[in-house]
Amino acid sequence: MSEIHVRPGASRMRDWTEGVAMNAVAPNPVTRQIGSTGLNVFPYAIDGAVFGWAAGFEATIEVLDEFFAAGGNLISTADHYAGGRSEVMIGSWLDRHHQRDRLIVATKIGRHPDAAGLSARSVGAAIDASLERLRTPYIDLLSFDGEDIDVPLEESLTAVAEAMAAGKVRHLSVSEFSGARLAEALRVGAALGLPMPESVMAEYNLMERVEFEKRIAPIVHENGLGVIARLPLASGYLRGDFRTKDDRPTSSMFVGALKYVGRRGNKVLAALETVSHEVGENIGRVALAWVLSRPEVAAVNVRAADGPQLLDLLPSVDLSLERHHLAVLDKASN
Repeated sequence: MSEIHVRPGASRMRDWTEGVAMNAVAPNPVTRQIGSTGLNVFPYAIDGAVFGWAAGFEATIEVLDEFFAAGGNLISTADHYAGGRSEVMIGSWLDRHHQRDRLIVATKIGRHPDAAGLSARSVGAAIDASLERLRTPYIDLLSFDGEDIDVPLEESLTAVAEAMAAGKVRHLSVSEFSGARLAEALRVGAALGLPMPESVMAEYNLMERVEFEKRIAPIVHENGLGVIARLPLASGYLRGDFRTKDDRPTSSMFVGALKYVGRRGNKVLAALETVSHEVGENIGRVALAWVLSRPEVAAVNVRAADGPQLLDLLPSVDLSLERHHLAVLDKASN
């Protein structure tokens, strides 16, 4: 890998295994820092993808109330979710609770039809529109949502620099960037003195490992970036609800789970059940704990269409798996 220079002051990820007995990984900390951002987050981020779609207004408020009461502080959404309604609902909740300084709001831009792509004009318009929908003066963590190969990275990063100078954005992240594009963004930012990505939102779970571990993780480690894991339950497959092609999802939110039905998926579910039985937790919680065992992962994005769904997952926040449990899951998912 070519050398990537890091902005002065960027820190390396802490090795959470330091000082831990050889047969166990470090327990999940109450909060984790996202790379070098200084943003300390609860290990779960609430995923706003279902707000305004699978979850209506009242259910969204219920989920956010339960999340905040449990200590959650990272709310993750995107400007195009439900055509912007996700941000509107989150903004309504923020406005009524007056706890903005205790929360970290992350949103993604680049796919809303009114501000598509990552041109300077689109970036500026998308940020302003998100701020209005979210009813907040600033975004803690702004992500580019996918690559825009038609726009030079210098243009996109310059637009973010202007938003940061105006106090509208605090930190930059990327989502659905290839390893090559992430490395390029770091190089361009470092060379031109522009904002560089400090974190990555990447799909990562027991069914989707190769892209992240082979192409993204080396760059993350080299540059002290933080990671927020998307789809940690593989679109719901790792809850164990979809064992055959006949197990039809009750919501289109879970359609992606069906691609994992098969021999490899069965092996992973069997391994999860083995570990689940030994630790006394359900397989969804064990699957989340596996993702959180990775030292570079600051948080996992969890989806909940109502309060009970969220409460079912919360106990795994402090679940630490033994090394032999991790080995069982690693082997089954390779």
